[in-house]
Amino acid sequence: MRLHRSTRIDNRRRNSQAGISLIETMIALALLLIAAAGIMTMATVAMTTTETQGHLAARTAEYAQDKMEQLLALQYPDTQTDTTVFPSAITGAGTGLSVGGGLNANAPLAGYSDYVDRSGNPVPAGGNWQYVRVWQITQVGANLKQITILTQVRYGVGQAGVLPRSTISCLKSFPF
Repeated sequence: MRLHRSTRIDNRRRNSQAGISLIETMIALALLLIAAAGIMTMATVAMTTTETQGHLAARTAEYAQDKMEQLLALQYPDTQTDTTVFPSAITGAGTGLSVGGGLNANAPLAGYSDYVDRSGNPVPAGGNWQYVRVWQITQVGANLKQITILTQVRYGVGQAGVLPRSTISCLKSFPF
């Protein structure tokens, strides 16, 4: 008999806590949906910004490489070719591979900077440019020059003041 009475008490306890009601389940589901909607909105914005910034950074690297190839195609002693246009032109007013230039995209030096549009086509400084390229050529040995190119996007996305940029550097030797 004692065993039987204990079993009835256990059954009552189980029946009083048999499970969650439908209303409790609906409230929990509603709270979960509200939280998920907020997180998904934030994730979408973050993903879009990251994708755009990544695209801009990839283009800066590509356009810096394009300029590097243009400069490396010049002869080592060339000081006359205008490299601010594409294709390069021997005008006598260009800088070619003359030592000089700078890497400040906010204060580009004439003869050592150019501008390209969204598609990578050269445009004038006052035009509808998207990227600025600046370069510096330094003498590092008797027959060795270092060419450094910095490309920066004009407008960034996301955090203010952070503009994607790429810098590449290469050595050019004489007689090559």
